[in-house]
Amino acid sequence: MPAPIPVRQGAILALALGLACSGSSSERVVHLGHGLDPSHPVHRAMEAMAASVDERSDGALRIEIHPSEQLGSERECLELLQIGSLGMTKVSAAVLEGFAPEFRVFSVPYLFRDDAHRWNALDGSVGGEILLAAEDERLRGLAYYDAGTRNFYTRDRPVRTPSDLRGLKIRTQESPSALALVRAFGAAATPLAWGELYTALQQGVVDGAENNPPSFHLSGHYEVARHYTLNAHTAVPDVLLVSTGLWAQLSERERGWLEAAARESSALQRRLWRDASLAALRAMADAGVEILRPDPRPFASATSGLRAKARADPDLGRLVERIEAAGS
Repeated sequence: MPAPIPVRQGAILALALGLACSGSSSERVVHLGHGLDPSHPVHRAMEAMAASVDERSDGALRIEIHPSEQLGSERECLELLQIGSLGMTKVSAAVLEGFAPEFRVFSVPYLFRDDAHRWNALDGSVGGEILLAAEDERLRGLAYYDAGTRNFYTRDRPVRTPSDLRGLKIRTQESPSALALVRAFGAAATPLAWGELYTALQQGVVDGAENNPPSFHLSGHYEVARHYTLNAHTAVPDVLLVSTGLWAQLSERERGWLEAAARESSALQRRLWRDASLAALRAMADAGVEILRPDPRPFASATSGLRAKARADPDLGRLVERIEAAGS
């Protein structure tokens, strides 16, 4: 298991209150913490999931959502799930790499041919297998949420080719695969918490970062990083998780309500995501952000060594092959 992570004040409060589940004997309240803004498509899909669970259970099972890192960062929420002090969370699959190596496959650059291929894989047997890969670490995946493609954005230097990234300090997630990808382009990978990134960009602590269009827009990062490059190096999904401690407490009926509502929310979130991505790109262009659409082939070529390494890995290579075959 990964080393313990410092828990911030809000998460300590969550621990003290015992937020995994609470309520009267006839009502179970599940607390869900995540780091995104309430206007984000993921949060809106979670609200629909909570409403569905409430309706299906006639109020016997409720989900209470805590957005905007109220209970801590992604890694802190994962720790709270592991110790049973939080019921559910949403994290990027990249953050789960330290808990189950199978999640590394989603960080293989240029793995998916297109969106249809990606969802054939995630909704199929290989995607379902990966969802349950962290159960030994007390984390059970329920569904995937669309996080689009990740793209570079920079403060001062527009990125038109891979060589434009050389020497830049690029913020990454706390993921070995993300670090390796940024380094493959000759940039200096700089792990940094999402909540600290705006100030880091503003002050020049980092020269840029990488993320999808809605996150780049809703975070306000476009105010200080005025160049956005649609190179689509990875398509790392978000993962909706439940604590196995809570899962063990749920009856079969309660599990069914939660799983059905999670599937519904995943389908809804994909539709919301598509609309939000197009709206974000329009809004950023209207705000004067330079939207670049480079040829992706040089970027794919620059990361060919990472794909070869993944295929040669005894465990990861098996997953890469199954994903590449999905929908063929």
